[in-house]
Amino acid sequence: MNTKNLETLMAIIETGSFQKAATRLDYTPSAVTSQIKQLENELSIKLFEKIGRKMELTQAAKDILPFIETILSNVEQLHNYKKDVSEITGTLRLVAPDSIFIYNMQPLIKEILHTAPNIRLIVNSLPSHEINQAIVDGSADIGIDCDKGNFPETLVHKSLRSVAACLIASPFIDPKETDFITPHQRKPFAIIGNEPKANYQTTLTEYLDAKDIVLRPFMKFQSIEAVKRSVMNDLGIAYVPKFSVEDELKRGSLVQLKTELDSRLYPSVCVYHKNKWLSPQMKMALQIIEAHTKGDLV
Repeated sequence: MNTKNLETLMAIIETGSFQKAATRLDYTPSAVTSQIKQLENELSIKLFEKIGRKMELTQAAKDILPFIETILSNVEQLHNYKKDVSEITGTLRLVAPDSIFIYNMQPLIKEILHTAPNIRLIVNSLPSHEINQAIVDGSADIGIDCDKGNFPETLVHKSLRSVAACLIASPFIDPKETDFITPHQRKPFAIIGNEPKANYQTTLTEYLDAKDIVLRPFMKFQSIEAVKRSVMNDLGIAYVPKFSVEDELKRGSLVQLKTELDSRLYPSVCVYHKNKWLSPQMKMALQIIEAHTKGDLV
């Protein structure tokens, strides 16, 4: 069996399309299609079916996916046998929420690439509530996220630093509307966010409900930067990790509103699959992640 065909299949799954897989692997689209047909003939099963406009994995392909991952993992182990970390090859797939990638992971990613320059590093920003599933289904190797508890049994979760969150507003907010301590209020603006299911966001929702502080319907944006810009323009307020707005708070382009949650810390975790072979690049990345995430961010 040609393992390159298996690698092509995994590239299609990871990128979401034949065209993107061809770009990643530096193949022509026709070569990718040919390799998948060869694999289907060899395995005597159909791997993809067209549903609407998308090509989706068949159930048979989903059933054999763990075997394919095991084969490629074994091949990778052979290639990296007794190699120094600077010589190892293979793929490392990291996932984390948008805010963590933007503000905390740049030095970490740089060190990973410096330590193991020959690996193929794939980073993907995912909503917090999708990270565990990405590790479970094998589309990612390591995830960094807020600790929401209730992890699937198949995941290992290691505690990292804890982070503070804060309620922010435009400096032009009406001073009469800055009170988020007194109960039974009706506010004329919305909460803005990009992670409505994040642990810190659900905590704020519970806090407001308990206080009977009612705001307009939640406004969801795709990125933390869009959230901050919208708050600066006085479109609403936001509850965000404090590390993501430190510069704006210092400059005065955003202001912090007091709540009874100000001293609360939200633990973060590193997660990976307990049944997955810990490749050299995963071990290296886990060590770097742990070294970069000591102490609390308050």
